Amino acid sequence: MRDGFVKIACATPALKVADCDYNTEQIISLIRQASDKGVKIVCFPELCITGYTCGDLFLQRALVDAAEDSLLRIARETADSEIISIVGLPYFHDKLYNCAAVVYKGGILGIVPKVNLPNYSEFYEARHFAQGGGYSYTLEIGGKDVPFGIDQSFACNDLPDLHFGVEICEDLWVSESPSVKLAKNGAVIIFNLSCSDEIIGKAEYRKMLVKAKSGELVCAYAYADAGIGESTQDMVFAGHNLICENGSVLAESKLFSDGLTIADVDIDLLQHERQRMTTWLPVQKNDDTWDYYINWFDMDVTETKLDRKIYPHPFVPSDKVVLDGRCEEILAIQSVGLATRLRHIGCKTAVVGLSGGLDSTLALIVMRHAFDRLGLDPKGMIAVTMPCFGTTDRTYNNALKLAAAYGATLREIDIKKSVRQHFEDIGHDESVHDVTYENGQARERTQILMDIANQCGGIVIGTGDLSELALGWATYNGDHMSMYGVNVSIPKTLVRYLVAYEASHADGTLHDVLCDVLDTPVSPELLPPDENGQIAQKTEDLVGPYELHDFFLYYHVRLGFTPGKIFRLARLAFANVYDPRTIMKWLKKFYWRFFSQQFKRSCLPDGPKVGSVTLSPRGDWRMPSDASVRLWIGELEEIEKTNDWDN
Repeated sequence: MRDGFVKIACATPALKVADCDYNTEQIISLIRQASDKGVKIVCFPELCITGYTCGDLFLQRALVDAAEDSLLRIARETADSEIISIVGLPYFHDKLYNCAAVVYKGGILGIVPKVNLPNYSEFYEARHFAQGGGYSYTLEIGGKDVPFGIDQSFACNDLPDLHFGVEICEDLWVSESPSVKLAKNGAVIIFNLSCSDEIIGKAEYRKMLVKAKSGELVCAYAYADAGIGESTQDMVFAGHNLICENGSVLAESKLFSDGLTIADVDIDLLQHERQRMTTWLPVQKNDDTWDYYINWFDMDVTETKLDRKIYPHPFVPSDKVVLDGRCEEILAIQSVGLATRLRHIGCKTAVVGLSGGLDSTLALIVMRHAFDRLGLDPKGMIAVTMPCFGTTDRTYNNALKLAAAYGATLREIDIKKSVRQHFEDIGHDESVHDVTYENGQARERTQILMDIANQCGGIVIGTGDLSELALGWATYNGDHMSMYGVNVSIPKTLVRYLVAYEASHADGTLHDVLCDVLDTPVSPELLPPDENGQIAQKTEDLVGPYELHDFFLYYHVRLGFTPGKIFRLARLAFANVYDPRTIMKWLKKFYWRFFSQQFKRSCLPDGPKVGSVTLSPRGDWRMPSDASVRLWIGELEEIEKTNDWDN
């Protein structure tokens, strides 16, 4: 459970209707299997001890008593397992209730009755069961007091964020489900014991409901469904188990199957999401709904062996169809943002420095889309190529081809002479290839772009991307500055896919040149080429792989994870790509640059927000420019001291 990961499961046992002994054996067997797999909480279907489809047999006291005996047997026979089990049974106390019992270490932590009883043709629970109400009394079961009622939840003394609640089947489908109050009272995991019949189209609707509920409540939602063994007299049950987290499906069983559906839920992530959402308002202690009873339990905080899939590129959808749709949407957002700015200021001209690299290519693509939206002549796009000491034939020629293919007006301005004059003016030796040598070129280019924009009554379009902003990989008052930055919310890993998407919809020369841009190493081209005229200054050799930095950026900014947790996830995501020491090296570099370069982000030009991670000082990211990185680096140094790269 370290780093907030808790392994949970939904279990669908193979049942026999009204055979409590057989069902109990199946339940105990699945609890043991789950425990062996490291599961800490396992949830079973509604009325699983007896079977849901017993009908009027629920009115037989023999069945109800046998169910209580089975519950105590489950508690006894799983007492040596460090796992909480949530099982369904009919329970009689003055009236008969459809209940969920929370079992742990030989005892019963609480019993939760079902609130909403379906009363339509295929389900007629009101014939047998009473409606559950709030927490009002304690029952004696097996010689011990057990809380009974819906207004209760369960939390771990050793890990208070491990806080869960329970509702039953129909409770999910109503407009005011018990899970709403459970979540507002602190539960980050909701377990639902269900028995939902299967008809055409229902599985997709059910999944949509569970996903939506987990997103609405910012929680993990585990839905355990009945399946094989329930009576098929009038209905069929498919055992459709679902575990969702904040609107995403973590695990889903195949229809018409039984067994375990397991997922690692991240309660740290959920707590962080609730913390950052100003609209998430937990119940206050003086609120009249603060009447929940919390059942506290002890559970050792152990290491969770993660089976959760950690994607190495969190900004890029793994599904090709989804990715194409995302690219189309992003290009629309970028181009609408620029088009709106141009329309607002009455501008028909835009200027971009076109290097032949990825970022400036994407900026030109966005400009053309924006001009098309406004019905403007593409000749109003002024593409300026400014070769200097580091420019290679490859990027230079690609810049020329791109400008021609998109119908832009090309201006070529060789800046070697002006840069050399500048070096002479400030007394800099051109043979010294230091930061002054590099930034002098970058600032000269920006000066030219700004002046051309004044000359033609246009605005300068910025090309810098989100990854460069995070690392401060931009020349202050050089490529750092523009009048509208179309790429400011696009991470480098996504820039590549956006250009590739554009290439897939192009043909002829445009297709070929876009593909060559994609194959060109990322470089600012501020140092001379090698002896073969090829790019010598490769950005990723200096600052590290962008795919790593984008991974770090997502989990640092979007989810607020600790350095240790990010390191752990990166090792899983890039297990076959980078060794742990390489990941550690660049993670430390990321933090150092992220903190030291905040001053560049504090004065960013305007630009459209595209995704959930943005570093605009006017929007989603605000931090002092002189904040200390010591806390974050210190945690990584402690990990290095252990020298235990296997954990």
